[in-house]
Amino acid sequence: MSPLRITVWNEFRHERTNEKVIQIYPKGIHEALAAPLREAGGFEVATATLDEPEHGLSDARLDATDVLLWWSHMANREVSDERARQVVDRVWKGMGLVVLHSGLLGKPFKLLMGTSGELKWREAHERELLWVTKPGHPVAEGLGDHFSIEAEEMYGEPFDVPEPEATVFISSFPGGEVFRSGCCWTRGAGKIFYFRPGHETYPTYYDKNVQRVIRNAVRWAAPAYRAQPVWGNCKAGWLDR
Repeated sequence: MSPLRITVWNEFRHERTNEKVIQIYPKGIHEALAAPLREAGGFEVATATLDEPEHGLSDARLDATDVLLWWSHMANREVSDERARQVVDRVWKGMGLVVLHSGLLGKPFKLLMGTSGELKWREAHERELLWVTKPGHPVAEGLGDHFSIEAEEMYGEPFDVPEPEATVFISSFPGGEVFRSGCCWTRGAGKIFYFRPGHETYPTYYDKNVQRVIRNAVRWAAPAYRAQPVWGNCKAGWLDR
């Protein structure tokens, strides 16, 4: 079986300007995400960043991607409309998309959702509990009924997205807030998974449970073969051909 072709996309700005983030992710968030996937086997992993030509998301790169991981934050508006549309087009045609943390305000996710993606937030070094609300879902494989992250940014409801087709995780925080933190959608032939944890000033992507969820999500979002529909003008009598 051929390995799944994964592209990990990261804007790669905090890691070059914020000393705290540089210390946590010296090679960039994209490499912290890519390394455990490479170690797991079964994946062919490439990385791409905002300041590369075409943001590292040329048509050739997208055509060679089965699942795209997306992390963005401070430079969401700098992603070109054309590259965002090409990502969306590939999802509709079957490419998987795993959106992480603040990537919910990125152009591809908002275009695919048709909503603002807005939420409540607070950065206060709080513990996050992630509760498995869909036991048996492929993204939750290998987890117990919950796991914790000792320090994270808080996200709280309401989360302005269409109702997920499956909500795999709900997060709770010390302030009483909850958040739909693991959500699944389909758009055309493509699968989309949103996963909440991953603020840049915390070492969240080194957490083994977080890595497991991302690995599971990549496998879940992988394209499945589907016959391509035929569109356009159709002559009468086509059943006799």
